Amino acid sequence: MAGNPELGGVERLMSAHHHHRHSTRSLRVGVITASDTRTVDNDESGKVIREAMVAAGHVLAHYQVIRDEPDQIAQTVLARIADLDAIVINGGTGISPRDSTFEAVESLLDKKLEGFGELFRMLSYNEIGSAAFLSRATAGVCRGKFLVSIPGSPAACRLAMEKLLIPELSHIGDLLKL
Repeated sequence: MAGNPELGGVERLMSAHHHHRHSTRSLRVGVITASDTRTVDNDESGKVIREAMVAAGHVLAHYQVIRDEPDQIAQTVLARIADLDAIVINGGTGISPRDSTFEAVESLLDKKLEGFGELFRMLSYNEIGSAAFLSRATAGVCRGKFLVSIPGSPAACRLAMEKLLIPELSHIGDLLKL
């Protein structure tokens, strides 16, 4: 993009804002809660994500609660990704021995979006302090679709949805030509 050399970064910034203003694409989204303790009846975090997606105009095309088992997570993602534009997984991103969502998701990513985890932890730090670095939130592209993994607390899900995912999801759809 040639552009005006006197504007430099300002022109690029304006271009990014222009894309966001015109990106109204509605995506078919799946929500997966990876937990050994949650059920469909008590999954508050999954509810936060589902409600935010629908309120933003996206289509909730799949919802499931599964155990935090790497093989089950990977199999579920691979079984659903072709029919969806994006999958948001919550839970299993910590460092306890049972937290294994990160490993499952990382193994599926063709392109990693390192900035997602970095920004999530930065925003989280503003809310919870140094414990934010214990999160292994991650995102990227899996088979041409957007895949993201966030912590399972309702506050973390709300933060990720409000500050990162909802503002960018339509734009991600445009970029991936979904």
